[in-house]
Amino acid sequence: MTLTTKLLGSKAVAALTAPHGVDRYLEMFNPMWAATEVRARVVDIHRENPGAEGSAPVATLTLQPTSTWRGHRAGQYVQVGVELPGSARRLTRCFSISSAASLPGERFTLTIRANDEGQVSTFLVNSAQVGQMLHLSQADGKFTIHESAATPTNNHLVMISGGSGITPVMAQIRTLLRDGYDGRANRKVTFIHYARSEADQIFADELAEIAAGDNHVDVHLRYGDATFSEFELRRLVPDFKNTDTWACGPGGLIELVRDAFGEENPRLRVEFFKPPTVSTGSATGAVSFVKAGATAENTGATLLEQAEALGLTPEFGCRMGICFSCVKTKTDGTVRNVLTGEESSLPDEEIRICVSSPVGDCSVDL
Repeated sequence: MTLTTKLLGSKAVAALTAPHGVDRYLEMFNPMWAATEVRARVVDIHRENPGAEGSAPVATLTLQPTSTWRGHRAGQYVQVGVELPGSARRLTRCFSISSAASLPGERFTLTIRANDEGQVSTFLVNSAQVGQMLHLSQADGKFTIHESAATPTNNHLVMISGGSGITPVMAQIRTLLRDGYDGRANRKVTFIHYARSEADQIFADELAEIAAGDNHVDVHLRYGDATFSEFELRRLVPDFKNTDTWACGPGGLIELVRDAFGEENPRLRVEFFKPPTVSTGSATGAVSFVKAGATAENTGATLLEQAEALGLTPEFGCRMGICFSCVKTKTDGTVRNVLTGEESSLPDEEIRICVSSPVGDCSVDL
């Protein structure tokens, strides 16, 4: 850290520039100057599946971050904030980083599918321009690998992905290949990916090169109605339950993978787009959002969804319980975690409203 960076990040400078902060003033002179915040300029946009019919478009954005970017590990995600045209506030969403692990200040890529219900993803894929500035968080997430060329082992690694879940897995494979993971010492990677169609396959050319290369990475692509099966996994990896595995994709795929590995298998790491549905039974009672002064009949949906149905706009990022952007205080009542099914009735408890459904009467400090 340079002397200038230390000075700009000091409490004294922060006090002098209150209430806006030093980064607001730096941004006025040059958007790429920052003391503590992270921003990035879009330097390239690549369309991944322009020929796919009936599928949402996908684009890879190459970003040049400010010097405040601390780098990322393969498999992590980043929160991206944008001011959409006509919007009165900045919207933030989480996206997995698709490029190999980066060092501080280095460029990285986000590969994004335009979700019909996603304002941010649709804007970034369809409307973002080279030169545009984005607001970022530091990289976060535990869906990471520890294997590297610097720490050689005899491990056989398994990667399973579906749809856009390929992005963090590709970051992992790109990192391994870049750093010299070439099958020496009997190391091997088995990669299985499920996509709607061959035309819908993103990274198709690169995957073909990886599959043809002498790198001990076995690529298995499945299209259309093909679904994950324990039988196929066992055929490819007979001892899969004792093999380090990373799986990322839609909730349905992850549920099948979890069933195959068994409950609480430490060899399996998962990440998914939408939380698997956990039945909450018959919804009863009322939900109160205290600060907003709004109360409604409990529908059984997550607190985030019920707040939005009332016209409230609570902050959130991933909508999957990963980024903790939506944490609020439940003042009383019981909630059920839709990811695990666990219930909690503790008073004044911090909860993630995107994955918490009320059970009976519930009050939230929102």
